[in-house]
Amino acid sequence: MTEISASMVKELREKSGAAMMDCKKALVEAEGSFDKAFELLRQKGAASAGKKSSRATSEGLVVGEQTEGGKVAVLVEINCETDFVARNDQFVALGKEISNLVAKSKPETVEALLASKSGDKTVQELITEAIAKIGENIQVQRLQAFTVASPNGTTGIYIHTLGGKMGAIIELSADKAVSNQEEFTSLARDLAMHIVSTKPTYLTREDVPAEMIENEKRIELGKADLADKKPEMREKIVAGRVDKILAERCFTEQPFVKDPSTTVGKLLAAKGKELGAELKPVRFALFILGESQSEAKDEE
Repeated sequence: MTEISASMVKELREKSGAAMMDCKKALVEAEGSFDKAFELLRQKGAASAGKKSSRATSEGLVVGEQTEGGKVAVLVEINCETDFVARNDQFVALGKEISNLVAKSKPETVEALLASKSGDKTVQELITEAIAKIGENIQVQRLQAFTVASPNGTTGIYIHTLGGKMGAIIELSADKAVSNQEEFTSLARDLAMHIVSTKPTYLTREDVPAEMIENEKRIELGKADLADKKPEMREKIVAGRVDKILAERCFTEQPFVKDPSTTVGKLLAAKGKELGAELKPVRFALFILGESQSEAKDEE
């Protein structure tokens, strides 16, 4: 029998949020396979998919910037060791300086950012100096910069006000000039706030990988409450459940956070009519503090 270590149980618990004993049982049943154990927990209703924020372990800030009249929006995650330092004025100022530089130079990678200049020093040199003064390790974990492709498009940005632990940016396109640019920009910001609140995985249903859909079908088919159903009924129930899951994860199908009576897709259509242009979401980015490190650990 495969030996189940305490570290395996702990890792599964951090990802799933399930009870320690349930995690151990699942690992035993899955013969030590982490992915299979997680799937078993989901089938039993002991874990939820996509709840990654509970896996975040690093401290720091998610910072952002919007420039050029809304044509550019950036997000940067900067990590430190303790929450005390994350609230330190010097660390906050460093984050602001780095996000400003990202908005100006639009580096594609963290490495390119670190090598770029801020005054007569590289960003890496600025960080090294901050480490010496603050006394904690500081790293730029990731960045994302959006430059509007459509001549009439705009971006939106929202950083969660409680500690700067989450942030989102979104790009919207318009097929012609809108009648009220201020309202268009405000809509983009509201949609960025919606993303922080609801944490969608995909922009539209067309963006969902076929293997993800098949995986969800398999998980639903394995749930105990369907065991005694007739095959045709089971397939119908599973299709309904998977459809609901996709609607929850697709940005355009989610109920709009400020008005749950309409979806994001319907809101964009309605606002487009008001502003005299067809509005479409192009892309979005959501940063949750520490999430990328947890994902990297899972891939090791």
